[in-house]
Amino acid sequence: MTEIRLAAINKVLLTGRLTRDAEVRYTPSGTPVAYFSVANNRKFRGRDGEWSEEATFVNAVTMGRGVEIFGDRLKKGAAVFLEGRLHTRTWQNEQGARRQGLEVIADRIQILDRPEESGEGSKDEPGGVEGELPF
Repeated sequence: MTEIRLAAINKVLLTGRLTRDAEVRYTPSGTPVAYFSVANNRKFRGRDGEWSEEATFVNAVTMGRGVEIFGDRLKKGAAVFLEGRLHTRTWQNEQGARRQGLEVIADRIQILDRPEESGEGSKDEPGGVEGELPF
């Protein structure tokens, strides 16, 4: 019997709205890192025929020069498109217990809100309708 080889694919495409303003921190070498959470809503019809909605909350992180350029637009409620990969993060909580969480490492972010919706700039500005973070 031949062994089946699986390709190692780790790709995430996600749209949603930020649940809070991005928290920007800096690595010891000075690289900016933005931490944020995205709510992704799904509507579906239940067994009773009624429409329901559920939200999935996804933690995400992105880093690099784009954080400083577009970081001020990563505000609560902003509609975003993320492209990246899943990553398991491990840490110790205040009681010393080891914890794990799954997050998206976003290599590409597009801000989907039109500038007039967020009260900023015009459509002709760099990063206008779909401001892409250059990572």
